[in-house]
Amino acid sequence: MKPVRTLLTALILGGSIGLAVPASAEMAFGNRADTELATSLWALMEYKGLVGEGAVMTRPYKGMPPHGMILELIEMPVSLQGHTGPLIVKRNYGGDGISVDDVINDPGRYLQAVTVMLKREPGYDPDNHDWFYVKYDARGRVMKNPKGVPLAGRVAKGMQTGCIACHGTASGDDFVFNHDRYK
Repeated sequence: MKPVRTLLTALILGGSIGLAVPASAEMAFGNRADTELATSLWALMEYKGLVGEGAVMTRPYKGMPPHGMILELIEMPVSLQGHTGPLIVKRNYGGDGISVDDVINDPGRYLQAVTVMLKREPGYDPDNHDWFYVKYDARGRVMKNPKGVPLAGRVAKGMQTGCIACHGTASGDDFVFNHDRYK
């Protein structure tokens, strides 16, 4: 019975036996579950007024690559898919000669990306404190790396550069640079 159930699951989820991927071979990020969660998260952030038209504005500050020359940061607890955890939203602004005043006066003109960290349930990624990362364009579409992989989930896990590699260097062992609250 178990092999039949496995075969049926593979056919339903993958469309053919050739597309079924064992869990151990699943990508660390950018898979269907990651992109679906990212889509739900964007909708929640819109509902909360954190992104999109009419989003609440905080005081922009000077940033640096890879996020942007001017940034905004919003942090709050959210509940999504039965789990409540901290959400960190960073709006990334850029453009030639951009200033904080430019962003204050016309944020939509300069918004280039929205990068997010969501603390997931214990066990999601214990090696990296269970953080889920996603990078959206200004319209809320999940952006992709140069190989076409969606930047959602355990982004760049095990790689030399990327979200996890960078945030793993944050002091306080919580993967957050601006405070040490999430150890």
